[in-house]
Amino acid sequence: MAAGLRKRGRPGSAAQAAGFCRQWLQRAWQERRLLLREPRYTLLVATCLCLAEVGITFWVIHRVAYTEIDWKAYMAQVEGVINGTYDYTQLQGDTGPLVYPAGFVYIFMGLYYATGRGTDIRMAQNIFAVLYLATLLLVFLIYHQTCKVPPFVFFFMCCASYRVHSIFVLRLFNDPVAMVLLFLSINLLLAQRWSWGCFCFSLAVSVKMNVLLFAPGLLFLLLTQFGFHGALPKLGICAALQVVLGLPFLLENPVGYLSRSFDLGRQFLFRWTVNWRFLPEALFLHRAFHLALLAAHLTLLLLFAVCRWHRTGESILSLLKDPSKRKVPPQPLTPNQIVSTLFTSNFIGICFSRSLHYQFYVWYFHTLPYLLWATPARWLTHLLRLLVLGFIELSWNTYPSTSCSSAALHVCHAVILLQLWLGPQAFPKNVQHSKKAH
Repeated sequence: MAAGLRKRGRPGSAAQAAGFCRQWLQRAWQERRLLLREPRYTLLVATCLCLAEVGITFWVIHRVAYTEIDWKAYMAQVEGVINGTYDYTQLQGDTGPLVYPAGFVYIFMGLYYATGRGTDIRMAQNIFAVLYLATLLLVFLIYHQTCKVPPFVFFFMCCASYRVHSIFVLRLFNDPVAMVLLFLSINLLLAQRWSWGCFCFSLAVSVKMNVLLFAPGLLFLLLTQFGFHGALPKLGICAALQVVLGLPFLLENPVGYLSRSFDLGRQFLFRWTVNWRFLPEALFLHRAFHLALLAAHLTLLLLFAVCRWHRTGESILSLLKDPSKRKVPPQPLTPNQIVSTLFTSNFIGICFSRSLHYQFYVWYFHTLPYLLWATPARWLTHLLRLLVLGFIELSWNTYPSTSCSSAALHVCHAVILLQLWLGPQAFPKNVQHSKKAH
Protein backbone atom coordinates (compact mmCIF):
# COMPACT_ATOMS: atom_id res chain seq x y z
CA MET A 1 0.00 0.00 0.00
CA ALA A 2 2.76 2.41 1.00
CA ALA A 3 4.75 1.52 -2.09
CA GLY A 4 1.67 2.16 -4.21
CA LEU A 5 1.18 5.56 -2.60
CA ARG A 6 4.77 6.46 -3.31
CA LYS A 7 4.44 5.42 -6.90
CA ARG A 8 1.30 7.49 -7.36
CA GLY A 9 2.99 10.44 -5.63
CA ARG A 10 5.91 10.65 -8.02
CA PRO A 11 3.96 11.72 -11.13
CA GLY A 12 2.13 14.27 -9.01
CA SER A 13 5.41 15.74 -7.77
CA ALA A 14 6.79 15.84 -11.31
CA ALA A 15 3.61 17.53 -12.53
CA GLN A 16 3.83 20.11 -9.76
CA ALA A 17 7.47 20.81 -10.62
CA ALA A 18 6.61 21.12 -14.32
CA GLY A 19 3.71 23.42 -13.49
CA PHE A 20 5.93 25.59 -11.34
CA CYS A 21 8.53 25.86 -14.10
CA ARG A 22 5.83 26.68 -16.63
CA GLN A 23 4.40 29.42 -14.42
CA TRP A 24 7.87 30.82 -13.80
CA LEU A 25 8.69 30.93 -17.51
CA GLN A 26 5.32 32.49 -18.30
CA ARG A 27 5.93 35.17 -15.69
CA ALA A 28 9.41 35.78 -17.07
CA TRP A 29 7.99 36.18 -20.57
CA GLN A 30 5.32 38.58 -19.32
CA GLU A 31 8.05 40.59 -17.64
CA ARG A 32 10.53 40.20 -20.51
CA ARG A 33 11.32 43.89 -20.48
CA LEU A 34 12.62 43.47 -16.95
CA LEU A 35 14.38 40.20 -17.75
CA LEU A 36 17.64 41.88 -18.69
CA ARG A 37 17.46 44.58 -16.03
CA GLU A 38 16.33 42.88 -12.82
CA PRO A 39 19.01 40.95 -10.87
CA ARG A 40 16.38 38.46 -9.68
CA TYR A 41 16.53 36.91 -13.16
CA THR A 42 20.27 36.27 -12.89
CA LEU A 43 19.93 32.47 -12.79
CA LEU A 44 17.64 32.35 -15.84
CA VAL A 45 19.91 34.55 -17.92
CA ALA A 46 22.99 32.73 -16.61
CA THR A 47 21.52 29.38 -17.68
CA CYS A 48 20.93 30.66 -21.22
CA LEU A 49 24.42 32.15 -21.42
CA CYS A 50 26.10 29.00 -20.11
CA LEU A 51 24.31 26.92 -22.74
CA ALA A 52 25.43 29.39 -25.41
CA GLU A 53 28.97 29.29 -24.05
CA VAL A 54 29.12 25.51 -24.50
CA GLY A 55 28.70 26.00 -28.22
CA ILE A 56 30.91 29.08 -28.46
CA THR A 57 33.78 27.58 -26.48
CA PHE A 58 33.91 24.34 -28.42
CA TRP A 59 33.55 26.26 -31.70
CA VAL A 60 36.62 28.29 -30.70
CA ILE A 61 38.55 25.10 -29.94
CA HIS A 62 37.79 23.55 -33.32
CA ARG A 63 37.95 26.67 -35.50
CA VAL A 64 40.68 28.87 -33.99
CA ALA A 65 44.30 27.76 -34.03
CA TYR A 66 45.94 26.83 -30.74
CA THR A 67 48.98 28.95 -29.83
CA GLU A 68 51.81 27.39 -27.84
CA ILE A 69 53.18 29.67 -25.13
CA ASP A 70 53.66 28.03 -21.74
CA TRP A 71 52.02 24.58 -21.96
CA LYS A 72 55.19 22.72 -23.01
CA ALA A 73 57.14 24.52 -20.30
CA TYR A 74 54.54 23.48 -17.71
CA MET A 75 54.80 19.87 -18.85
CA ALA A 76 58.62 19.89 -18.82
CA GLN A 77 58.65 21.31 -15.29
CA VAL A 78 56.15 18.73 -14.06
CA GLU A 79 58.06 15.95 -15.81
CA GLY A 80 61.14 16.93 -13.85
CA VAL A 81 59.25 16.31 -10.60
CA ILE A 82 57.91 12.99 -11.91
CA ASN A 83 61.50 11.97 -12.69
CA GLY A 84 62.49 12.58 -9.08
CA THR A 85 63.79 16.17 -9.01
CA TYR A 86 62.47 17.98 -5.93
CA ASP A 87 64.97 20.84 -5.89
CA TYR A 88 63.06 23.81 -7.31
CA THR A 89 66.25 25.44 -8.55
CA GLN A 90 66.76 22.47 -10.90
CA LEU A 91 63.28 22.46 -12.43
CA GLN A 92 63.25 24.18 -15.82
CA GLY A 93 61.02 24.54 -18.86
CA ASP A 94 61.35 26.03 -22.34
CA THR A 95 60.39 29.49 -21.05
CA GLY A 96 62.43 29.44 -17.85
CA PRO A 97 62.51 28.02 -14.32
CA LEU A 98 59.52 26.78 -12.32
CA VAL A 99 58.20 29.81 -10.39
CA TYR A 100 54.82 28.51 -9.15
CA PRO A 101 54.01 26.90 -5.78
CA ALA A 102 53.54 23.18 -5.23
CA GLY A 103 49.80 23.09 -5.88
CA PHE A 104 50.55 23.96 -9.50
CA VAL A 105 52.84 20.94 -9.75
CA TYR A 106 50.25 18.46 -8.48
CA ILE A 107 47.37 19.80 -10.59
CA PHE A 108 49.40 19.97 -13.79
CA MET A 109 50.86 16.57 -13.02
CA GLY A 110 47.28 15.29 -13.28
CA LEU A 111 46.91 17.15 -16.59
CA TYR A 112 50.23 15.65 -17.72
CA TYR A 113 48.83 12.13 -17.37
CA ALA A 114 45.35 13.05 -18.64
CA THR A 115 46.80 14.44 -21.88
CA GLY A 116 49.26 11.69 -22.74
CA ARG A 117 52.29 13.35 -21.14
CA GLY A 118 51.15 16.73 -22.40
CA THR A 119 51.02 15.73 -26.07
CA ASP A 120 47.23 15.61 -26.55
CA ILE A 121 46.53 19.32 -26.91
CA ARG A 122 42.89 18.81 -27.94
CA MET A 123 42.21 16.89 -24.72
CA ALA A 124 43.87 19.68 -22.74
CA GLN A 125 41.69 22.25 -24.52
CA ASN A 126 38.55 20.27 -23.71
CA ILE A 127 39.56 20.08 -20.04
CA PHE A 128 40.13 23.83 -19.97
CA ALA A 129 36.76 24.36 -21.68
CA VAL A 130 35.10 22.50 -18.81
CA LEU A 131 37.18 24.62 -16.43
CA TYR A 132 35.90 27.76 -18.16
CA LEU A 133 32.27 26.66 -17.83
CA ALA A 134 32.85 25.78 -14.16
CA THR A 135 34.29 29.25 -13.62
CA LEU A 136 31.20 30.85 -15.16
CA LEU A 137 28.92 28.71 -13.00
CA LEU A 138 30.74 29.73 -9.80
CA VAL A 139 30.77 33.40 -10.82
CA PHE A 140 27.05 33.38 -11.61
CA LEU A 141 26.33 31.82 -8.22
CA ILE A 142 28.19 34.72 -6.61
CA TYR A 143 26.25 37.30 -8.63
CA HIS A 144 22.96 35.56 -7.85
CA GLN A 145 23.61 35.87 -4.12
CA THR A 146 24.68 39.52 -4.28
CA CYS A 147 21.70 40.46 -6.51
CA LYS A 148 23.27 43.74 -7.65
CA VAL A 149 24.20 43.45 -11.32
CA PRO A 150 21.56 43.69 -14.09
CA PRO A 151 21.61 40.48 -16.17
CA PHE A 152 22.20 42.22 -19.51
CA VAL A 153 25.77 42.90 -18.34
CA PHE A 154 26.53 39.18 -18.25
CA PHE A 155 26.49 39.01 -22.05
CA PHE A 156 29.61 41.18 -22.06
CA MET A 157 31.15 38.97 -19.36
CA CYS A 158 30.60 35.81 -21.40
CA CYS A 159 30.22 35.83 -25.13
CA ALA A 160 31.88 39.14 -25.96
CA SER A 161 35.40 38.59 -24.59
CA TYR A 162 37.79 37.09 -27.11
CA ARG A 163 40.78 37.50 -24.81
CA VAL A 164 39.32 35.45 -21.97
CA HIS A 165 38.31 32.58 -24.28
CA SER A 166 41.83 32.67 -25.66
CA ILE A 167 43.44 32.53 -22.22
CA PHE A 168 41.39 29.49 -21.26
CA VAL A 169 41.25 27.27 -24.33
CA LEU A 170 43.80 28.61 -26.83
CA ARG A 171 46.75 29.28 -24.48
CA LEU A 172 46.17 26.85 -21.55
CA PHE A 173 47.67 29.15 -18.92
CA ASN A 174 47.65 28.25 -15.22
CA ASP A 175 45.88 31.50 -14.24
CA PRO A 176 42.37 30.08 -14.90
CA VAL A 177 43.09 27.12 -12.61
CA ALA A 178 43.95 29.45 -9.74
CA MET A 179 40.88 31.61 -10.36
CA VAL A 180 38.35 28.77 -10.46
CA LEU A 181 39.61 27.67 -7.04
CA LEU A 182 39.36 31.27 -5.83
CA PHE A 183 35.73 31.57 -6.95
CA LEU A 184 34.98 28.24 -5.28
CA SER A 185 36.49 29.67 -2.10
CA ILE A 186 34.28 32.77 -2.30
CA ASN A 187 31.17 30.62 -2.73
CA LEU A 188 32.12 28.68 0.39
CA LEU A 189 32.62 31.94 2.31
CA LEU A 190 29.19 33.10 1.17
CA ALA A 191 27.78 29.83 2.53
CA GLN A 192 29.49 30.64 5.86
CA ARG A 193 31.87 27.71 5.40
CA TRP A 194 34.82 29.75 6.55
CA SER A 195 37.26 26.90 7.20
CA TRP A 196 36.61 25.27 3.82
CA GLY A 197 36.70 28.69 2.18
CA CYS A 198 40.15 29.35 3.64
CA PHE A 199 41.27 25.87 2.57
CA CYS A 200 40.27 26.51 -1.06
CA PHE A 201 41.74 30.00 -0.93
CA SER A 202 45.10 28.57 0.13
CA LEU A 203 44.80 25.90 -2.57
CA ALA A 204 44.32 28.69 -5.14
CA VAL A 205 47.41 30.47 -3.79
CA SER A 206 49.35 27.23 -4.20
CA VAL A 207 48.65 27.33 -7.94
CA LYS A 208 49.60 30.96 -8.53
CA MET A 209 50.57 33.73 -6.17
CA ASN A 210 48.33 36.41 -7.70
CA VAL A 211 45.46 35.15 -5.49
CA LEU A 212 47.26 36.86 -2.59
CA LEU A 213 45.81 40.13 -3.90
CA PHE A 214 42.54 38.98 -2.30
CA ALA A 215 44.31 38.24 1.00
CA PRO A 216 43.98 41.72 2.61
CA GLY A 217 40.22 41.60 2.05
CA LEU A 218 40.00 38.06 3.42
CA LEU A 219 41.99 39.03 6.50
CA PHE A 220 39.65 41.97 7.13
CA LEU A 221 36.62 39.70 6.83
CA LEU A 222 38.09 37.10 9.19
CA LEU A 223 38.90 39.75 11.81
CA THR A 224 35.45 41.29 11.42
CA GLN A 225 33.70 37.94 11.81
CA PHE A 226 35.88 36.23 14.42
CA GLY A 227 38.34 38.71 15.96
CA PHE A 228 42.07 38.03 16.19
CA HIS A 229 41.95 34.83 18.24
CA GLY A 230 39.03 33.43 16.28
CA ALA A 231 40.75 34.14 12.97
CA LEU A 232 43.96 32.32 13.93
CA PRO A 233 42.61 28.79 13.25
CA LYS A 234 41.41 29.89 9.80
CA LEU A 235 44.79 31.45 9.03
CA GLY A 236 46.39 28.30 10.36
CA ILE A 237 44.50 26.27 7.76
CA CYS A 238 45.92 28.49 5.01
CA ALA A 239 49.47 28.16 6.33
CA ALA A 240 49.28 24.43 7.07
CA LEU A 241 48.10 23.59 3.56
CA GLN A 242 51.03 25.47 2.04
CA VAL A 243 53.45 23.51 4.23
CA VAL A 244 51.83 20.14 3.45
CA LEU A 245 51.78 20.76 -0.31
CA GLY A 246 55.32 22.07 -0.38
CA LEU A 247 56.79 19.51 2.04
CA PRO A 248 58.64 17.32 -0.52
CA PHE A 249 60.31 20.42 -1.96
CA LEU A 250 60.91 22.05 1.42
CA LEU A 251 62.72 18.94 2.65
CA GLU A 252 64.95 18.95 -0.43
CA ASN A 253 65.80 22.67 -0.66
CA PRO A 254 63.63 24.99 1.47
CA VAL A 255 65.36 28.20 0.40
CA GLY A 256 65.18 27.24 -3.26
CA TYR A 257 61.46 26.40 -3.02
CA LEU A 258 60.47 29.58 -1.18
CA SER A 259 62.63 31.87 -3.29
CA ARG A 260 61.30 30.44 -6.56
CA SER A 261 57.61 29.82 -5.81
CA PHE A 262 57.00 32.97 -3.73
CA ASP A 263 59.38 35.40 -5.40
CA LEU A 264 57.81 38.81 -4.74
CA GLY A 265 60.69 40.64 -6.39
CA ARG A 266 60.66 38.85 -9.74
CA GLN A 267 61.49 41.17 -12.63
CA PHE A 268 59.02 41.40 -15.54
CA LEU A 269 59.94 42.01 -19.17
CA PHE A 270 58.92 45.40 -20.55
CA ARG A 271 57.89 43.96 -23.92
CA TRP A 272 54.97 42.02 -22.34
CA THR A 273 53.52 44.78 -20.18
CA VAL A 274 49.92 45.77 -20.82
CA ASN A 275 49.62 48.55 -18.26
CA TRP A 276 52.90 50.52 -18.30
CA ARG A 277 53.78 50.78 -22.01
CA PHE A 278 53.80 54.61 -21.88
CA LEU A 279 56.73 54.62 -19.41
CA PRO A 280 60.41 54.56 -20.38
CA GLU A 281 61.79 51.04 -19.96
CA ALA A 282 64.44 52.24 -17.51
CA LEU A 283 61.74 53.62 -15.19
CA PHE A 284 59.63 50.49 -15.59
CA LEU A 285 62.55 48.37 -14.37
CA HIS A 286 63.66 50.74 -11.58
CA ARG A 287 63.28 49.51 -7.99
CA ALA A 288 62.17 52.95 -6.81
CA PHE A 289 59.17 52.74 -9.13
CA HIS A 290 58.29 49.31 -7.74
CA LEU A 291 58.52 50.58 -4.16
CA ALA A 292 56.32 53.58 -5.02
CA LEU A 293 53.67 51.25 -6.44
CA LEU A 294 53.84 49.08 -3.33
CA ALA A 295 53.47 52.13 -1.08
CA ALA A 296 50.47 53.35 -3.08
CA HIS A 297 48.92 49.87 -2.98
CA LEU A 298 49.24 49.54 0.80
CA THR A 299 48.09 53.13 1.40
CA LEU A 300 44.92 52.71 -0.63
CA LEU A 301 44.16 49.37 1.03
CA LEU A 302 44.50 51.03 4.43
CA LEU A 303 42.25 53.91 3.39
CA PHE A 304 39.54 51.55 2.17
CA ALA A 305 39.83 49.42 5.30
CA VAL A 306 39.55 52.41 7.65
CA CYS A 307 37.12 54.64 5.75
CA ARG A 308 35.01 52.30 3.62
CA TRP A 309 35.00 48.81 5.09
CA HIS A 310 35.19 49.53 8.82
CA ARG A 311 32.08 51.65 9.48
CA THR A 312 31.14 50.93 13.10
CA GLY A 313 32.50 54.16 14.59
CA GLU A 314 35.07 52.23 16.64
CA SER A 315 38.80 52.15 16.06
CA ILE A 316 40.09 49.80 13.39
CA LEU A 317 41.95 48.05 16.21
CA SER A 318 38.60 46.91 17.61
CA LEU A 319 38.68 44.21 14.94
CA LEU A 320 41.30 42.45 17.05
CA LYS A 321 38.82 42.02 19.91
CA ASP A 322 36.45 39.14 20.30
CA PRO A 323 33.24 40.20 18.46
CA SER A 324 31.16 39.74 21.63
CA LYS A 325 33.34 42.28 23.48
CA ARG A 326 33.03 45.10 20.95
CA LYS A 327 30.88 48.15 21.61
CA VAL A 328 28.82 47.47 18.49
CA PRO A 329 27.12 44.04 18.60
CA PRO A 330 28.43 41.84 15.79
CA GLN A 331 26.20 41.34 12.76
CA PRO A 332 26.51 38.48 10.25
CA LEU A 333 28.36 39.53 7.15
CA THR A 334 26.10 39.92 4.12
CA PRO A 335 26.99 38.49 0.69
CA ASN A 336 27.66 42.00 -0.62
CA GLN A 337 30.01 42.81 2.25
CA ILE A 338 32.02 39.67 1.58
CA VAL A 339 32.14 40.05 -2.19
CA SER A 340 32.71 43.81 -2.18
CA THR A 341 35.66 43.54 0.21
CA LEU A 342 37.35 40.69 -1.67
CA PHE A 343 36.80 42.11 -5.16
CA THR A 344 37.92 45.60 -4.14
CA SER A 345 41.04 44.26 -2.42
CA ASN A 346 42.03 42.40 -5.58
CA PHE A 347 41.21 45.34 -7.84
CA ILE A 348 43.42 47.73 -5.85
CA GLY A 349 46.27 45.28 -6.28
CA ILE A 350 45.62 45.11 -10.03
CA CYS A 351 45.70 48.91 -10.31
CA PHE A 352 49.17 49.10 -8.75
CA SER A 353 50.72 45.97 -10.24
CA ARG A 354 54.30 46.32 -11.43
CA SER A 355 53.22 44.74 -14.69
CA LEU A 356 50.18 43.05 -16.18
CA HIS A 357 50.64 40.41 -18.86
CA TYR A 358 47.87 39.35 -21.22
CA GLN A 359 46.94 36.20 -19.30
CA PHE A 360 46.54 38.26 -16.12
CA TYR A 361 43.24 39.60 -17.47
CA VAL A 362 41.41 36.70 -15.82
CA TRP A 363 42.66 37.90 -12.42
CA TYR A 364 39.83 40.44 -12.37
CA PHE A 365 37.79 40.13 -15.55
CA HIS A 366 34.84 38.34 -13.94
CA THR A 367 34.77 40.83 -11.05
CA LEU A 368 34.43 43.94 -13.23
CA PRO A 369 30.61 43.88 -13.58
CA TYR A 370 30.25 43.79 -9.82
CA LEU A 371 32.78 46.58 -9.28
CA LEU A 372 30.97 48.78 -11.80
CA TRP A 373 27.34 48.06 -10.93
CA ALA A 374 27.25 47.08 -7.25
CA THR A 375 27.89 50.62 -5.99
CA PRO A 376 25.61 52.80 -8.12
CA ALA A 377 26.64 56.38 -8.78
CA ARG A 378 24.36 58.83 -10.57
CA TRP A 379 27.19 60.26 -12.64
CA LEU A 380 28.10 56.79 -13.94
CA THR A 381 25.22 55.75 -16.23
CA HIS A 382 24.75 52.28 -17.71
CA LEU A 383 26.20 53.54 -20.98
CA LEU A 384 29.33 54.92 -19.31
CA ARG A 385 29.82 51.66 -17.41
CA LEU A 386 29.56 49.69 -20.65
CA LEU A 387 32.07 52.07 -22.25
CA VAL A 388 34.47 51.43 -19.38
CA LEU A 389 34.09 47.67 -19.90
CA GLY A 390 34.58 48.14 -23.63
CA PHE A 391 37.76 50.20 -23.29
CA ILE A 392 39.19 47.71 -20.80
CA GLU A 393 38.50 44.87 -23.22
CA LEU A 394 40.02 46.88 -26.07
CA SER A 395 43.14 47.62 -24.02
CA TRP A 396 43.66 43.93 -23.26
CA ASN A 397 43.09 42.98 -26.91
CA THR A 398 45.64 45.46 -28.26
CA TYR A 399 48.76 43.46 -29.12
CA PRO A 400 51.40 44.60 -28.73
CA SER A 401 50.24 47.14 -26.19
CA THR A 402 50.69 50.82 -26.97
CA SER A 403 51.04 53.96 -24.90
CA CYS A 404 47.41 54.79 -25.68
CA SER A 405 46.07 51.35 -24.73
CA SER A 406 47.97 51.39 -21.43
CA ALA A 407 46.83 54.92 -20.63
CA ALA A 408 43.22 54.01 -21.46
CA LEU A 409 43.44 51.04 -19.11
CA HIS A 410 44.62 53.26 -16.26
CA VAL A 411 41.87 55.79 -16.91
CA CYS A 412 39.24 53.03 -16.75
CA HIS A 413 40.77 51.70 -13.53
CA ALA A 414 40.71 55.20 -12.07
CA VAL A 415 37.01 55.58 -12.92
CA ILE A 416 36.21 52.31 -11.15
CA LEU A 417 38.29 53.26 -8.10
CA LEU A 418 36.59 56.64 -7.91
CA GLN A 419 33.09 55.21 -7.97
CA LEU A 420 34.09 52.53 -5.41
CA TRP A 421 35.26 55.33 -3.12
CA LEU A 422 32.33 57.71 -3.70
CA GLY A 423 29.47 55.25 -4.13
CA PRO A 424 27.31 53.68 -1.39
CA GLN A 425 29.26 51.09 0.54
CA ALA A 426 28.32 47.53 1.42
CA PHE A 427 29.27 48.27 5.04
CA PRO A 428 26.71 50.84 6.32
CA LYS A 429 27.89 53.42 8.80
CA ASN A 430 26.78 52.49 12.29
CA VAL A 431 27.95 55.36 14.47
CA GLN A 432 24.55 56.10 16.01
CA HIS A 433 24.09 52.47 16.99
CA SER A 434 27.52 52.40 18.59
CA LYS A 435 26.67 55.50 20.65
CA LYS A 436 23.50 53.85 21.94
CA ALA A 437 25.42 50.73 22.83
CA HIS A 438 28.00 52.85 24.63
